[in-house]
Amino acid sequence: MSDAQQDFRIAREDLERFMEAVLAAAGAEPASAKAVTRALVTASRMGTDSHGLRLLPHYLQALGGGRIKGAPNMVFQQRLAATGFLDADDGLGHLAGYTAMDHAMEMADKVGLGAVAVGNSSHFGAAGCYALAAAERGYLGMAFCNSDPFVLLHDGANPFHGTNPIAFAAPVAGASPYLLDMATSSIPWNRVQQYGAIGRELPDQVAANAAGKVSRVPSEVVALLPLGGSDFGFKGAGLGGMVEVLSSTLSGMQHGFKLLPMGGPDMSTPRGVGHFFLAMKPDAFVDEGTFAKGLADYLADLRGQAVSPNATVMAPGDREWRCQARRDAEGIPLDSANQLAYAEIAERYRIAPLIRLD
Repeated sequence: MSDAQQDFRIAREDLERFMEAVLAAAGAEPASAKAVTRALVTASRMGTDSHGLRLLPHYLQALGGGRIKGAPNMVFQQRLAATGFLDADDGLGHLAGYTAMDHAMEMADKVGLGAVAVGNSSHFGAAGCYALAAAERGYLGMAFCNSDPFVLLHDGANPFHGTNPIAFAAPVAGASPYLLDMATSSIPWNRVQQYGAIGRELPDQVAANAAGKVSRVPSEVVALLPLGGSDFGFKGAGLGGMVEVLSSTLSGMQHGFKLLPMGGPDMSTPRGVGHFFLAMKPDAFVDEGTFAKGLADYLADLRGQAVSPNATVMAPGDREWRCQARRDAEGIPLDSANQLAYAEIAERYRIAPLIRLD
């Protein structure tokens, strides 16, 4: 649902206050509560509503059921000069993601790049949050994650891969970062849930029903199509497999086909999600300033290309930064389903409710 269709808006600071308080009340220690809040608010500010504030109820449920530890003992082991493994100890994936990327950047600062595999983790929200964390500090960042099976293989009859996202971010001198954050499915599964909650029909060629036929009705959908749809889904399926290898195989976790579902009745058994993070220092490859100038030139040429009438060429991230500027000024919208969910959460945890902006 577009911002124009929303009439309930909240300030970023109030949303951060609410989330941190509720997560603490649910048993998350301060670092975990701050990491979840940082990731969800980042996604909501950028307009990635499927991975923003709407996920808070799920994390509270997982904390309450014991699937996720609110106070994990995450342990990092550096293996070589530029590689390491983070055992997330079944904690919140957001803390694992930011922690792993911090370690990757520390190694990149010393030897030019750093790569961290993460095991025993959980859902971490939007992959772009962690690539962005690197770009904001001057590094190239990449983030990958596996998930439980939602996506058909190309010409497959049953879900096999997860939505297995790929995120890449690069620093842009004097401007917001270049940011690509994409699922290897045609859409993320949370988009199906989001559209179902607000009674919106899905686009064509993105999802399928139990018979494996394309469906646009969220309540009928049991699987997603890989990026490329019915005709070219081999591309998305191949990318999904690449993410799987980096996320689960490299970290020693079971692959996504065997993961417990994110939702469902079992909120007590840890899932063992895997992630992979990469940070690269641009000046470790070329002379200082060469990368910054080259990227600036590239973006200027890209945005200067001719377009069809009433259209605009945008670089990855442009839409997000425009949305972020608007929502920072006007407030972050809550759809009707989340208005009800957040009111119930406030009452359950005895937290002051969100304040609606005038």
